[in-house]
Amino acid sequence: MYKEKLKKMGKNEYELPRESKMLVPGRIFISENMKIEEDALKQVANVATLPGILKYSIGLADMHVGYGFPIGGVAAFDVEKGVISPGGVGYDINCSVRLLKTNLKKEDILKKQKEITEALYRKIPSGVGRGSSFQIKKQELNKVLEGGAKYVVENLKFGVKEDYLHTEEEGQMKDAKADKVSERAIKRGIGQLGTLGAGNHFLEVQYVDEIFDEKIAKEFGIKKGQVTIMIHCGSRGLGHQVASDYIQAMEEEYPETIKSLPDRELINAPIKSKLGKDYYQAMCSAVNFAFANKQIITHWIREEMNRLFPNVKIDVVYDVCHNIAKFEEHIVDGKKKMVCVHRKGATRCFGPGRKEIPETYRKIGQPVIIPGSMGTSSYILIGTKKAEELTFGSTVHGAGRVSSRSFALRNLRGEDIKKQLNEKGIDVKAGSMNSLAEEAPEVYKDIEEVVNVVNELGISKKIARLKPLVVIKG
Repeated sequence: MYKEKLKKMGKNEYELPRESKMLVPGRIFISENMKIEEDALKQVANVATLPGILKYSIGLADMHVGYGFPIGGVAAFDVEKGVISPGGVGYDINCSVRLLKTNLKKEDILKKQKEITEALYRKIPSGVGRGSSFQIKKQELNKVLEGGAKYVVENLKFGVKEDYLHTEEEGQMKDAKADKVSERAIKRGIGQLGTLGAGNHFLEVQYVDEIFDEKIAKEFGIKKGQVTIMIHCGSRGLGHQVASDYIQAMEEEYPETIKSLPDRELINAPIKSKLGKDYYQAMCSAVNFAFANKQIITHWIREEMNRLFPNVKIDVVYDVCHNIAKFEEHIVDGKKKMVCVHRKGATRCFGPGRKEIPETYRKIGQPVIIPGSMGTSSYILIGTKKAEELTFGSTVHGAGRVSSRSFALRNLRGEDIKKQLNEKGIDVKAGSMNSLAEEAPEVYKDIEEVVNVVNELGISKKIARLKPLVVIKG
């Protein structure tokens, strides 16, 4: 039904016309050949009914069905009249990606490939519920929730100042309030700092396979054949509980709202309400937890790689957020306006000059890190002014699933996936064979096509392609 209504606006750009209770049209950014779920389009239309939504409800090239909002969905809301919705952020708050660059070359890794795999798997806990050797008391965890990666570097001495300076929000959402996070969320998170978790989270040792823009790559400190390391993880059980707590609180506070929604998963609170503010402050705390999580993992990666390569140098290129709501200035109807942007499985990609970009990159634009599915290429891109015009400064966050985990388990064998990866020269270590089956490359869209869509649209431009050598999965 929804697919038939899509109206082509230009290359890789379609409109879902406004109808029924939609306040704005949908805008879908996909290629002509790309598969798209009917239910994901329905979710785009549903989001368009929410109070205060501006311009349009957006679906990006990696979009697929999520909780309330599609994953790969973006929506911006008027600060005065709009709402904030946990479904527009997601359960894994700040599920996100950090890219590290090294002074190693591909050949260095191939000499010690198995050793590196074993060392990183042993040092960095991964898998469902697996705890961490990094243990702190609740009082200090509260400081982490409010201070993020910055606190971990400055007070716990895990890393260097440049790490958080090259992180979105400088590694600290300043509106975080630890007292807005429940005791249950604290209990779920307190032993999980420094852990990858499971699902699509991973740690990869990669090499730079191709450079598309030599000038920008040089600004990022990236060159062909260089080894990079990518960390993909989020806020673990703490973020999941924050989402659960506030979904329940909003359902209890606004029973009449539920009745008026096309989908109860879109439950929300007015941005200006006490509950809306509480959720935002708790969400910021979970975002900071995720920043801190990756900072600790970065520190441990340095320790292990330094043991194997005594002269190794490892620096943060950038750390991007997915699954987040932020207050940002955007041009709406020709005027600058403060809006609340929900990015659900989407990456911020501002063009040159924005104050939110680290000073190192401000003249060229924000680095964008797009992870591939397991065993496939990942990409470094750069944000653009075009994205600020078209998508509230947003781009894709990865390949996007096309098959469910249950489908993967019924149809694929982890042992076969491991063998296929090994045959490609990729060493892989996972908590279980099932996790390899669930995250097999064939259950995701083609990352090349997804990246080409945003590159051709000009909402983020290709800088470099990375290929994996070592993959650690939960």
